[in-house]
Amino acid sequence: MAQYARGAAAVAVIRLRNPPVNALSWLLVTEPLISFSLTVLQALEDGLKRADADPSVKAVTICGENGKFSAGADIRGFSSPRKQGLGLGPIVSLIERSEKPVVAAIEGIALGGGLEVALGCHYRIAHVQARMGLPEVTIGLLPGAQGTQRLPRLVGVPAALDLITTGRHIPATEALKLGLVDEVVEENTVEAAIRLANKLIGQPLGPRRLSLKPVPKLPNMEAFLSEALAKVKKRAQGCLAPELCVQAIKAATEQPFADGVRKEQELFNILLTSGQAKAMQYAFFAERAVEKWTTPSGASWKSASPQPIRKAAVIGLGTMGRGIVTSLVKAKIPVVALEQNLEYLNMGRNAVMLLLEREAMKMEQGAQALDFHNPARLQFAVDFDVLRDVDLVIEAVFENMALKKEIFSNLSRICKPEAFLCTNTSALNIDEIASVTGRPQQVIGMHFFSPAHVMRLLEIIYGRQTSPTTIATAMQLAKVMKKVGVVVGNCFGFVGNRMMFPYSQQAVFLLEEGSRPEDVDQALEDFGLKIGPFRMSDLAGLDVGWRSRKDQGLTGPSLAPGTPARQRRGYRYSPLPDLLCEKGRFGQKTGKGWYEYEKAGGRTAKPDPWVHSFLCEYRNAHQIKTRFIDQEEILERCLYSLINEGFDILAEGIASGPEHLDVVYINGYGWPKHRGGPMFYASTVGLPNILAKLQKYSEIHPDIPQLRPSAFLKKLVAMGSPLLNDWMSHLHKQSNKL
Repeated sequence: MAQYARGAAAVAVIRLRNPPVNALSWLLVTEPLISFSLTVLQALEDGLKRADADPSVKAVTICGENGKFSAGADIRGFSSPRKQGLGLGPIVSLIERSEKPVVAAIEGIALGGGLEVALGCHYRIAHVQARMGLPEVTIGLLPGAQGTQRLPRLVGVPAALDLITTGRHIPATEALKLGLVDEVVEENTVEAAIRLANKLIGQPLGPRRLSLKPVPKLPNMEAFLSEALAKVKKRAQGCLAPELCVQAIKAATEQPFADGVRKEQELFNILLTSGQAKAMQYAFFAERAVEKWTTPSGASWKSASPQPIRKAAVIGLGTMGRGIVTSLVKAKIPVVALEQNLEYLNMGRNAVMLLLEREAMKMEQGAQALDFHNPARLQFAVDFDVLRDVDLVIEAVFENMALKKEIFSNLSRICKPEAFLCTNTSALNIDEIASVTGRPQQVIGMHFFSPAHVMRLLEIIYGRQTSPTTIATAMQLAKVMKKVGVVVGNCFGFVGNRMMFPYSQQAVFLLEEGSRPEDVDQALEDFGLKIGPFRMSDLAGLDVGWRSRKDQGLTGPSLAPGTPARQRRGYRYSPLPDLLCEKGRFGQKTGKGWYEYEKAGGRTAKPDPWVHSFLCEYRNAHQIKTRFIDQEEILERCLYSLINEGFDILAEGIASGPEHLDVVYINGYGWPKHRGGPMFYASTVGLPNILAKLQKYSEIHPDIPQLRPSAFLKKLVAMGSPLLNDWMSHLHKQSNKL
């Protein structure tokens, strides 16, 4: 709703009202002050026409209700058939055509269509704490209400490209430097806008109409745009929206305004009807859906309240612990960081301080905002006694069950009775860790992803006795740390790593059969994954998996003599990663793994002729006939086995819905957002197709159980492949086709 009122003197105030964020929705809303329903856009149009027709009104101010200008269009309007009526573009043109000066008073947020409304205004005033942006690219679209044509005319092509192709939000101070706003105030923004509007009465508006302004020229515009397009394509990895954003901005530099607007609309419609926009909007809503967690026992977000965390502790200052400490400091939670001795403590302290210095430099107020030199904010210690008053402890030591149990036994004895005990484990059994404490209801898994101060995902794993309050507290902590918390059940590898196991396993089997590491990685990176399985393995360190396999008795001294090299427990096994580790090839840390690097700790992976020879010798030794493996088989074997495991996870109740698995993979495993997560992708490929391919590969490789189709997948296909939102409702239903 837009509410029209007369402001001071001769200024009309049009106030956007559609709580909570004043979305410029196409859906009908009810406004208690008006006796009939109107769309926000229709009401905005009516307000502008009333102001234009009223001779006593000499200027107009547009603002938002409750300290927020507008968050733009309601995303749900994109995926449903649009209601008849005005689009936003004509309204923006109507604002600009006004013969009376129109001033935007921007408070809180002006995002997407909200900022496009402000760009139609002749002047823009922003509160110092306001933020602005055109984030459409993050949901697979481009600004479709003249934003790609107006912004370059106002701030120039380089700044417009940056804002539109990244979707980032900028503070008012940066907007002022760019020329996006005319003034930044700390006082009441609407009053300031009314004062400015009064001063502007009678002044010529032609120079303030962006549609009449040329785009500021660059000496090498064509070359600049070509380079920008190449950079965006490289960064976007198959995502269409950033590329089409560049094309729309290019149109602004080459065509008259009206033609550019037509081009923008054409490109917007291409994106709107693309599968990518649908996938990215699904991912947007999936991320919000996982906040509303439930467990099979009936515990849920509705009835559980989090406890406040006033002070936290982190045990272990390896790579993961350092990132967790940094995340807590950034979240303004006082932290105590512990190590086993002074040598490790000093190493950890130096590394944490370096991370915090870097993070402070990225922040607007710098180091003062973090205050990490203050011992009340960040303390380092070797004595467990400092843990007596903390509200929550996150253990982040080596992935070893005996060590973790020893630490949790000590924590249970030392920490106050109400303190929460969290373990950062990627696979170990939460119930076994909790069993050594006197408070299993307050033990929970918090699986951070490396680097922990950068990666958004936080897998939150409840055990058999974990209380709803503990889950709620962990989820609230994730939110405070600006992470995406996903609540999952307790099983080996939880959700992410459990699904990753068959994927990585297939990748190695493909090497045995004739592929090379770079072929497999290339296929999966071309699909859109940020990093292929072998480059990922080199980055993480091959020794991590090797240690886990030794603990499981799959290799090393505990392996029974006479065990066949390529078989474990009756199923196919590949010793290739073990053989590399035995040769000291641990990946980037040693300069050699599946690839070779310029030096130990190097980052640039180069195909290694030694690995190629090693694979040939291995195949000959085991009499494996080499064959050419195409990209299609690489993708199907790796991705469909991962998806297949996802169906088993859903069937076991480890996750409460497919969106949980998708959010985990998008935020923790580099799955391309424009493909909507593995389970969403499965729904677009078609469950019968996934099932048929798995059956085919399972028949060819009967000794690989991970290729046998999940019973739940088979059930869904037998029930006619219901929509993804309905999968879980079919879990316990009988099918007469089975």
